[in-house]
Amino acid sequence: MFRQPAFGIALSTLVLASGFMTTPIPSHSSTNSPNQEIPSSQVATSTTTFNTTALEKSVFEQINRYRVAKKLPKLTLNANISRQARIHSQNMATGKVAFSHHGLEKRVKAISIRFTSAGENVAVNQGYSDPASQAVIGWLNSPGHLKNIKGNYNLTGVGVAANAQGEVYLTQIFLLTR
Repeated sequence: MFRQPAFGIALSTLVLASGFMTTPIPSHSSTNSPNQEIPSSQVATSTTTFNTTALEKSVFEQINRYRVAKKLPKLTLNANISRQARIHSQNMATGKVAFSHHGLEKRVKAISIRFTSAGENVAVNQGYSDPASQAVIGWLNSPGHLKNIKGNYNLTGVGVAANAQGEVYLTQIFLLTR
C-alpha cells in the first residue's frame, strides 16, 4: 500500500514515502489527543542548524503554490494536524519509530477532526541546505506523493524534525473534512 522510492544525489540523500488511506472513514471523529509533542523549533546538527518551524511553513507554502498553479484550491493549515505530523517526524528522527507510515490511522484519529479521507507524505533527507524544497521536489516527481498533493483535501499539517546526524524528517498529512 505504501511506496518508499529512494533518491540519492551526490553526498546528499532524499528518501520519500507516500501513504493514503484507501477506505474513507465516514463521519470520523475522535477526542484522543496525545501529550507527547517535543518542542524543537531549532535543532542543531553536526553541520547545520535548521529552523524546523520555518521549514514547515516553507513546505506548506510550496504545496499551496503548486496547487494554485494547477487550479486546485489552497489547503488550510491546521495546528492539530501539524502537531501530529511533527510528532511523527520527531519520532522518526529519534529512532522511536521507523521511517514509514506505520501508525497513520492512529495519527489522524488523534487529530480530533471529522474527516472522510486522509493521506500522508513523508521524506527524510540529509546534506541539503534547503531540505523543505528538496522534499517538495521529490514529492512532486513521485506519482504517489503527487496524488496526495493534488488530492481532494482541504486541510493539511506539516511537521519537521532534525536529529544530531543532520537527517531532516518531514511529514505532511492531508485531510478532507466533512
